[in-house]
Amino acid sequence: MSRKKISILLVNLGSPNSYKTSDVRSYLNEFLMDKYVIDVPYFIRAMIVKGFILPTRPKISGLAYKSIWTEKGSPLITHSHILREKLSNILNYDIYLAMRYGSPSIESVLQTINDQDVEELFVIPLYPQFAMSSTKTCIEKIKQINSNHFHKYKLHFLESFYNDEGFINSLSNSIKPYLKNNYDKILFSYHGLPERQLTKVDPTNKHCGKVKNCCIIPSEAHKYCYKHQCYDTTSNVISKLNIEPNQYDVGFQSRLGNTPWIKPFTDTILMEYAKTGIKNIAVVCPSFVSDCLETLEEVGIRFKEMFLKAGGENLELIPCLNDSSEWVNALADLSNKFVDSKNIPTEA
Repeated sequence: MSRKKISILLVNLGSPNSYKTSDVRSYLNEFLMDKYVIDVPYFIRAMIVKGFILPTRPKISGLAYKSIWTEKGSPLITHSHILREKLSNILNYDIYLAMRYGSPSIESVLQTINDQDVEELFVIPLYPQFAMSSTKTCIEKIKQINSNHFHKYKLHFLESFYNDEGFINSLSNSIKPYLKNNYDKILFSYHGLPERQLTKVDPTNKHCGKVKNCCIIPSEAHKYCYKHQCYDTTSNVISKLNIEPNQYDVGFQSRLGNTPWIKPFTDTILMEYAKTGIKNIAVVCPSFVSDCLETLEEVGIRFKEMFLKAGGENLELIPCLNDSSEWVNALADLSNKFVDSKNIPTEA
């Protein structure tokens, strides 16, 4: 049996090239015009994005990006590149990195991979929980580009790793040092989704949102149910850290527009904390492996200011896994398990 050349492609969300309004506008246009992000017919999506969002939002978002920008640029991009580099030092495969939106683009990276005569490409979207607006859009974009331009290699996709032991251990151990601060509450804040996107990916068409306690009742729908996977990640972490039920909550952030989104909302929970005398809290964001606008600016700056103005005394943002050594090792183990599951003779 011949040995095959294998490579691994990591894919993260992406970021504007800078916080300048023009760069943010270009990024938001690519991001929000994705049919898996704003999942309405093209004409309506174009009207929403180009008619209502792009005329004003880029300037506002640019100021938000500016507040978290570093000398090296976008934190998400910086951490992702370091993660790739560290992973390359552990694994015997060529490791590539692409962004779903922005640079380095998926198409440019796939061209590089194609030029290297790779035969089997293992794609790892860096989203722990599956969602059509994150994992699925990565998978479909790569399939589309590969089908149109490249035909040399076979594709394999990792769909989610929300309950992977290495991920859970890394996440738990990243939280553990902060527990000594005796917070009143630990808030697990996940990126929100429109409720309709849960039902759209339900392979049974009869479970998500249609069965009482659907996130708890076992179902094959859970393979693609973002909300179930968020709660399952939380359950595994609190079990690992022996956090009591009255010591934590789960919320969902970053909603956009007036359509129904997954509840409860993180900002609503924070306001309720302040009103009821819960003053000292920590927030962790387990749907992100890299710190980004949604963690550093939305939670670490905006939500913190809101909480303090409402009467809270301390909100501490627990950093994402980023490029920590334990996460790099966990991702290396996950990558090896992913490759080994296909039983492909490999070329070192």
